[in-house]
Amino acid sequence: MDPIIATFVILGLAVVAFVTGKIPLPVVAVGVALALWATGVLTLPEALSGFGDPTVVFIATLFIVSESLDATGVTAWVGQRVISRVGSGRGILLVVVMLIAAIMSAFISINGAVAALLPVVVVVAVRAGLVPSRLLIPLAFAASAGSLLTLTGTPVNVVVSQAAAAAGGRPFGFFEFALAGVPLVVLTVVFVALFGDRLLPSRDPEHLDVADNSRTAQRLRESYAVSADTNQLFSARDGAVEVMIAPRSHYIGRTVYAGMTTRDENLVILGVRRGDGDADVTGVHGGELTLRAGDAVLVQGPWAALERYVGSSDVIAVTPPQTLQRAVPLGRGAKRSLVILALMVVLLATGFVPPAVVGLLATGALLLSRVLTLPQVYRSISWTTVILIAGMFPLSQAFVSTGAADVVAHGVLSLTGGASPVLALLTLCVVTLVLGQFISNLATVLVVAPIAVSVSQTLGVSIQPFMMALTVVGAAAFLTPIATPVNLMVMQPGGYRFGDYWRLGLPLSLIFLAVAVLYVPLIWRF
Repeated sequence: MDPIIATFVILGLAVVAFVTGKIPLPVVAVGVALALWATGVLTLPEALSGFGDPTVVFIATLFIVSESLDATGVTAWVGQRVISRVGSGRGILLVVVMLIAAIMSAFISINGAVAALLPVVVVVAVRAGLVPSRLLIPLAFAASAGSLLTLTGTPVNVVVSQAAAAAGGRPFGFFEFALAGVPLVVLTVVFVALFGDRLLPSRDPEHLDVADNSRTAQRLRESYAVSADTNQLFSARDGAVEVMIAPRSHYIGRTVYAGMTTRDENLVILGVRRGDGDADVTGVHGGELTLRAGDAVLVQGPWAALERYVGSSDVIAVTPPQTLQRAVPLGRGAKRSLVILALMVVLLATGFVPPAVVGLLATGALLLSRVLTLPQVYRSISWTTVILIAGMFPLSQAFVSTGAADVVAHGVLSLTGGASPVLALLTLCVVTLVLGQFISNLATVLVVAPIAVSVSQTLGVSIQPFMMALTVVGAAAFLTPIATPVNLMVMQPGGYRFGDYWRLGLPLSLIFLAVAVLYVPLIWRF
């Protein structure tokens, strides 16, 4: 089969697989790489080159840095500190929520920013007498806009920066994206503030288990008759966890009482409750109980010891310690994680060290300073995203090496007359915008980027405006809940339906498209 035809067939099958959602994204991505090798389009080292690409390594380290801020309570502190002072007015609350989401997503991943703010926003909305659906779609959209403020805001930024450099241009500076990102954040916030009332649905939310340590502490005090306040139960160093005695647990038959410590982890038992509905409770009033399967035990101690304790098969945690620890503002390691983040931003902004090296240095510093453990590092990486990028990179390479990108580029130029780079840019942006609503915007940009390179080279113009425009429209994935993970993340707690997104998302997408086509070339000249 002709290499160009094979490349288009593989792309078509990949798009169908992405849209239908029947096959997991990592399987599709790896399948693309293998298909390029099997059809002879690429050699095996070329087909697997994405898994060793520096860009992929750097993106993986961004998830780790984001996890350090979340796990140490930095994001919880930022969200609670600012949002709690806003008040209950919907207008100001909406604006502040969107601005915080935009700023946070500029320095940690979009997913991390929304995940950190989601439970806080839901709690604040309920306390202000608002349904969460009036705030959660704006939260997701603002995070997408905020991802355009810095190089590390989204993997798409890193990809287009490297693509620009590889095409003979230059990589974008760390804060250079803000030249497009700041206007887009402002336009997004203003538009939602003015028209959100009419375009946002009012839905009854589904149940969301919000991590609120003050409410958790109150429930534990009532259930176990303990007198400790919230700060005594949950602090930067120690926490309290409720566990259930598992069937066939080694603890069955042991006699316990409030105040004794566990054998292995030296955790303090604050109380025990019978699991069969009996009212027997051991707490501050004393008393002993012989443990049975299903009994509930409240234990307290250092967070690391609690994690080891619930990791055994003898007990089942009602709420994982990690979830409770994340809700403690500025917990253990917060200062170290902020210092490492600041040094990372400085190194990236100066450009003295390659981004992949900066990311690896930050990861090593987080491990050596014991901010994160190795299991936390492994869990923090979105392997679906990493494998998706690594698998789709060879397809982007194949578009260039086989000449497929030139074929599409000539088609675009014949459609636009080949005279105006603005019309060519508009065509590419529309294609990116449409595809990005149904498949990953990252995968879309990886496919369209080499076409944009070919178009710019044929026209003899700079690659910079094309790459920046792709970044802008790539962030405008607002029409469907499947367009981005954050859109899907807010769907259940907001009680949204599939068709709720496009009413606000369509005009916002057109704004992003206009910025990409009309504003971007004014800053990054053809």
